[in-house]
Amino acid sequence: MSSENWPPQLKEWVARCLGQMTDSNRTDAQAELRQVIADAFVNKTLWTTDWDGVQLQSLSVSLLPKPALSLNPTHLKRKLNITDSSPAPVSNKKHKKTVISKSAATNALDPNDQAALNRRAARFQREHDLERQKHNGSYPSSIPAHRQVTQFKNSRSNTPSSFGDEPEADPIDLSGAASPFTFALSPDNSLLSQEPKPETIRPYTVLQTTLEQLKKRWREKANYSWICSQFKSLRQDLTVQRIKNEFTVSVYEIHARMALEVGDMVEYNQCQAMLRNLYDLGINGKRAEFTAYRILMFLHGRNRSDLNLYVGQLTHEQKNESAVVHALAVQRALSMGNYHSLFDLYLNAPNMGAYIMDHFIDRERIKALMVMAKAYLTLPLTFIRDELGFDTLGQLREFLVTHKAGFFRNPNAPDDQLVVDCKAASPALAEVFEEKYRKVQIKGAV
Repeated sequence: MSSENWPPQLKEWVARCLGQMTDSNRTDAQAELRQVIADAFVNKTLWTTDWDGVQLQSLSVSLLPKPALSLNPTHLKRKLNITDSSPAPVSNKKHKKTVISKSAATNALDPNDQAALNRRAARFQREHDLERQKHNGSYPSSIPAHRQVTQFKNSRSNTPSSFGDEPEADPIDLSGAASPFTFALSPDNSLLSQEPKPETIRPYTVLQTTLEQLKKRWREKANYSWICSQFKSLRQDLTVQRIKNEFTVSVYEIHARMALEVGDMVEYNQCQAMLRNLYDLGINGKRAEFTAYRILMFLHGRNRSDLNLYVGQLTHEQKNESAVVHALAVQRALSMGNYHSLFDLYLNAPNMGAYIMDHFIDRERIKALMVMAKAYLTLPLTFIRDELGFDTLGQLREFLVTHKAGFFRNPNAPDDQLVVDCKAASPALAEVFEEKYRKVQIKGAV
């Protein structure tokens, strides 16, 4: 049961639960969390459950005074039954605030527990206010003053900060963090191998500075593995804090482009999937660019049914965007077998479309050579280079030899005078196509 196949609402709920855990309740809460998800998986209700209304009892119980605990553990698990017709329960957030208020009035707690309850009560109050503002169609214009980088100023006082956009929601309380952040960048991959803790989550302004530093490091040719882990840590902090705005979109767009540049299709597809969800929320970004990439990925996978469905959902304005026009032209060239047009489009692809086309252009070159070999007895190497979009004759000659089609009438001649024997090369090309390109190998999922 891979978390990659979970619905977005479930992922957000899990991140929210992890952010609410403390050292005292983490073991019980994690066990209950796994059980709830396992029950939903068995009952096939992962996609139909209203996860925003699910509350882990172990998290609610932790808010009560210790001496007052007399609950039966067998009654702590919430039953995931979407067919229940009973009246809707009272809001979990309101219930938690009521419990906290009642607990605060008691004198049975020691000062440390009382302070912890006060911090939690303040966090849930802010979260409730944010939810109410969302419901009314308004959003906070800025992060509360006490959250605006007390830690950030202490740790990066020499770094200018002039960012204008703010997150739509930031319910995680970092004001009581155990230790300030000393670096905007993560020192290692530890954040990706354990549940996030409030004291390790970087505030929004620090995340903005982090992105600028990562862009600078990438321009300086930093190691991609390190850059990728830093971006995944950055994305995790955004997810835990439920920040979904134009900054979030830019993070995923930049990471996707970096992944394309190095051929990391697994990471690219993860970014593309999240970007589609963010675009559907109405958040601005380079939507036309990534719509074109998605079309090209469907062409790479030869997924005609999903491609037709996806293109059919595009608006007239989207189809007239230059990047999308190019991708649709590639689709027409492939469907019509117009290889001359296809390789011209490949050489003039906008943005980073050529990086995606690189993954299926060799397959189309072999198909084009198979057609050309049946139509001609011989073909000059210079003609094939111009038609199939090769940069040099040496690159083309190596391609033919690698694909078992290096049959030349004059093998000892210079490259600019070589002539391919089409009759000898034709069966070899057909064999290579069946062995290497009949099945599509795609890493990740679109």
